[in-house]
Amino acid sequence: MTGFMSGNFYDIDNVFVNKEITEAKFCCDLNACKGACCTMESQFGAPVNMDEVNEIEKILPVVLEYLTDEHVKAIEKMGFWEKKQGQELIKSINNRDCVFVYYSGDVAKCAIEKAYFEGKVAFRKPISCHLFPIRISEFGGPILRYEQYHECKPAEVEGEKNGTTVLEFCKDSLERAFGSSWYEKMLNNLKGG
Repeated sequence: MTGFMSGNFYDIDNVFVNKEITEAKFCCDLNACKGACCTMESQFGAPVNMDEVNEIEKILPVVLEYLTDEHVKAIEKMGFWEKKQGQELIKSINNRDCVFVYYSGDVAKCAIEKAYFEGKVAFRKPISCHLFPIRISEFGGPILRYEQYHECKPAEVEGEKNGTTVLEFCKDSLERAFGSSWYEKMLNNLKGG
């Protein structure tokens, strides 16, 4: 079966999507949040997998060009990733700024993504960052859930204003993670088709 609803989850090709993703309103407002998702205080950085670590390793010389001396030195000294509780994670500086953060004015942005948009690398950024505010858990298959953060309140307000759901906001990243046909099935399932 390609898609059905069970409880609070849609099952689309064995990817379970929490209903909240299809209903909650969300649209980033960087001028209001200042890139908070890249600078939230936590002992855990963005989750990555080893394929992504290897990809970042290859493009690191290009990405370093966008970073401040502080971030470059931190990466040179401690690396850019670590393993905690069995999960590979991007490191952060002082349990806050992702090591790949650069600032455009007072807004935190991703140096990897900047290099991507300038056509210098083919890797956009870790999928966990791209999918944000969607988080993936594994439990016999991927389980997608909307993770709310106080820092993202402006995105909820903006989403309400323009009627954008988390599902719509994350279209590109969901298609990157699961394919465009999977995303179409998700939309068709919502329409009852």
